[in-house]
Amino acid sequence: MKVRKIPMRTCVVTKEQLPKSELLRIVRMPDGQVEPDETGKKNGRGAYIKLDLEVLKKAEKSKILERRLECSIDEDTYLKIEEIIRKKRGEEK
Repeated sequence: MKVRKIPMRTCVVTKEQLPKSELLRIVRMPDGQVEPDETGKKNGRGAYIKLDLEVLKKAEKSKILERRLECSIDEDTYLKIEEIIRKKRGEEK
């Protein structure tokens, strides 16, 4: 039986190499809009962040996602990302 290779990606905040399934891709679309990419297949410049609320808060405070995606990110986008992380982690507000 063939063993499948697990795709690994690096979190831009913690610099940890993790399986792609444990990360969330944030993408800057060609039109400049920033949004979370749950499928991992949207077209545009992407950055991966660990599915952890502490890591998200650190990213928001240090503005590392804004530097990596080379654009500004509004508060609503961070709230959408937080909601997706909570959903994937099985947490409720």
